[in-house]
Amino acid sequence: MPSKAVRVFAGWVSILLLMVLSGPMAFAQRQTVPLNGTWEIDDSVAADQPPQVYTHTVPVPGLAHSARPAFADVDQFSGGVSHQQRNWFWYRRKFTASAKHEVAILKVSKAQFGIEVYLNGTLLGTHWPCFTAAYFDASKAIRWGAENEIVIRVGAHPGVLPKEVSGGSDGEKNRWTPGIYDDVQLFAFDGPFIANVQVAPRIATSEALVQTELRNYSATAQAVAVRQQLAEAVSGHGSREAAPLRVTLAPGETKVVQQTVKASSPHLWTPEDPFLYRIRTSIDKGDSADTRFGMREFRFDTATRRAYLNGKPYFLRGSNITLHRFFEDPDSGTLPWDEAWLHRLLVEIPKQMHWNAFRFCIGPVPDRWLQIADESGLLIQNEYMVWTGPDRAAFPGRYNVEELKGEYIEWMRDNWNHPSVAIWDANNETIAPAFGEEIIPAVRGLDLSNRPWENGYNPPAGPDDPVEDHEYLFYYGDEDNGKYFPMTDLETMSGPPANAFTAKTAHAMILNEYDWLWLNRDGSPTLLTRKLYPLLTGKDSTAEERFARQSYLLGGLTEFWRAHRNYAAVLHFVYLGYSTKDGFTSDHFQDVKKLVLEPHFADYMVQAFKPLGVYVNFWHPELNAGEKNRFTVMMVNDLPQGTKGELRLEFIDASGNVAGSAKRSFELAALGAMTYELPLDAPETPGSYTLRAVATADGTNDATISRRWVKVLPKK
Repeated sequence: MPSKAVRVFAGWVSILLLMVLSGPMAFAQRQTVPLNGTWEIDDSVAADQPPQVYTHTVPVPGLAHSARPAFADVDQFSGGVSHQQRNWFWYRRKFTASAKHEVAILKVSKAQFGIEVYLNGTLLGTHWPCFTAAYFDASKAIRWGAENEIVIRVGAHPGVLPKEVSGGSDGEKNRWTPGIYDDVQLFAFDGPFIANVQVAPRIATSEALVQTELRNYSATAQAVAVRQQLAEAVSGHGSREAAPLRVTLAPGETKVVQQTVKASSPHLWTPEDPFLYRIRTSIDKGDSADTRFGMREFRFDTATRRAYLNGKPYFLRGSNITLHRFFEDPDSGTLPWDEAWLHRLLVEIPKQMHWNAFRFCIGPVPDRWLQIADESGLLIQNEYMVWTGPDRAAFPGRYNVEELKGEYIEWMRDNWNHPSVAIWDANNETIAPAFGEEIIPAVRGLDLSNRPWENGYNPPAGPDDPVEDHEYLFYYGDEDNGKYFPMTDLETMSGPPANAFTAKTAHAMILNEYDWLWLNRDGSPTLLTRKLYPLLTGKDSTAEERFARQSYLLGGLTEFWRAHRNYAAVLHFVYLGYSTKDGFTSDHFQDVKKLVLEPHFADYMVQAFKPLGVYVNFWHPELNAGEKNRFTVMMVNDLPQGTKGELRLEFIDASGNVAGSAKRSFELAALGAMTYELPLDAPETPGSYTLRAVATADGTNDATISRRWVKVLPKK
C-alpha cells in the first residue's frame, strides 16, 4: 500500500489535477509569485530535525551539488547504498505574499528524492514521486500582504523513499544527485478556478478539443460560464471562440467539461515549421489560463511500419539525451538551467546535425526543455525513469504497479499539451508484463491526443504502438577472443542480425540506441569499450586515432540503418550524457560547457543524418591496384517532395586529389529510396584512399557525402 503521505498527495492531485500548463501562462485574476532564485540550504540525518542555522546557499532550480559552500559527498549513492553522512536536505527562503485572496497553491515542478513542504511552520504536505509536479494548498498557512517563510525538505538520496515509490532505475548511473530541479511558484486567486486544461488537436475537422477541470473553493454554489478562445500564440491573430458553456459547481465540487473550438485554416505544427497556438480559458467568476499547443497529430501504423505526422509518413532522425546521467557529470553544474546553453543544445546543434527528434532517455527534463522543443521543432520520445532489463522479479518487488499508475498519470498531465511530446515511453529495455497488461491500459485513455506508447522490450501495448530496438553490433562481437563485428558483414545484411536480443516484430520499429563505440571526452574508452578499442585501433593508439575510427564507423552505421528503411526512427545513442572515469557510456562533446562537438563526430554524423541520405555498401579495407569493381550506392529521401541530381563516386588520395571517378544521375520520389551501381576501377597507384560518394540535388550546392577508407595494394 502507498504510504499515508503518498495517499494524501494523491488526494490533492484528484482535486487539483493539474494546474501545469505547457507554455507561458497568463492569468487575469490569478497572481503568480515566482520562487526561483537563491535559497538557503543545509542538511540533516533525521527526518524531523530541520537545521537551526542555514550555512549554505543553492540555486533553484538546480541541484544540491551546486550549493556554496559545497557539501561533501553530496551525490554519493550507488548500488542501493548511501555513502554520505546525511539523509535530508532542507531548503528555505522568504517571500512577500500579495493582498488577500481566497486560495493559495504552491507548485514544485520537480524535485528528487521526495519533498515535504512547510509554510510558516505549518506542514502543507508530502510528495514522494521524483519526476512530476507537486501541488500544495497553502491557503490556511499563508500570511497575506506580509513576509512568509517556506521550508522544503528534500531527500538526499533514493534510499529515503518509501519502498513502493519509484526513485528511478538506471544500472549505468553511479551517482544520484538530489535537489529541486524545476520551477517553484505560488498561485494566488479567488475561486472558482481552472485546475487543469488539456488541448487535443483535431486536424480533420480543423478544431481543438479542450478539456477543462474546474474547482470551486467557495462555501457557496457557483454558476459560471466557461469560455475558450483560440488564437495564434505569437501574433494573437486568427481569434476564434467557442460558445460559452454554463456550469454549476456545488461548494468544494470539481467538474471536468469539454468544449470544441474551430480553427480557421489551421497552420499545422511540424519540426520544419513549429507553429504554435494558444487557448485562453476563462470563467466569469474566477480564473483564466493560457495553454500553448500545436495543431499536430502523430501516430505509427503497423501495416506500413511507418510514423505519420499530420497524416503523412515521416522519418525521425536524431539522438538521445540522458539528462539524469549528465547531472552526475563533474561539468554539469547549473548548465541545464542556462538559457543560452539550452538554446545551443536543443536548437542550434540539432539543426546543424539535421536532427528532428530526440529520446529524452531514462528520466524526464525540466519544463523549459520541452517548451524549447515546442518552439524550435523537435519530436520527443518522452521516457519515464524505469530500466530493469529482463528483471521480472522487479514486479512486484522494486516497483508497485498502483504507485506507477499514479506517477504516470501525473507525468502525462505535466506534459500532454506539448506538441513536441510525440511518444510516451513507459520504460527502457524492461521486460515486465505489468506494463502492457495493467499500467499502460489504465492511463493511456487520459491523453485525448492518443499518443502512441513505447513499451521497452515488452510486446507493444496497442495495435499500432511501436517497438524499440537497440542494435549494438560491436557488442555482439567476441572481444575476449580478440574479435569484433566485421563491417564487411554489412554488405550482405539488409537489417538487424538474427542474434539480436530484441525480438523482431511486425510493428513499426524505433532504432533508438546503437552502436557500442563510446569514448570519453578525452578519447579514452569507457567501461563498456575498454576491450574493444585495442582491437579496433591498437593498444598504443592515440585519442585522435580513436575518435577518427569511432566517428567513421558511427557515420557508416547510421547510413546503413537509414538506407534499408527498416526503422521509422533512427536515434543515435548518446548526444548528451556523462563523461566520468567510471562511466559506462559517454557523449560526443569536446567541450560540454561550450557545447563544442568532437570534430570527427560532427564531420561524419552531419553527413549521415542529412535528409538526402547516401550509403556506399562497401566495407572491404583493401583493393588491388587497377582492380575492376562495381560499387553499390543506396540512397534515401526523407523529404516530402521528390528530388533528383548527380551522384558521383570517386577515389581521393592522401593529398586530396581525385584518382578516378564515375558519375550518373539519380532520382528519388518523395520519402523514397533507390539503389544504384557505379563501375569504378581502383587507382593504379598503391596507397591510402577515401572512396567517396557525393550526391548533389539539382539547384543546390549542398552535397551529401558517404566515405570509406580503402588501402590500395600493389598489383599481384
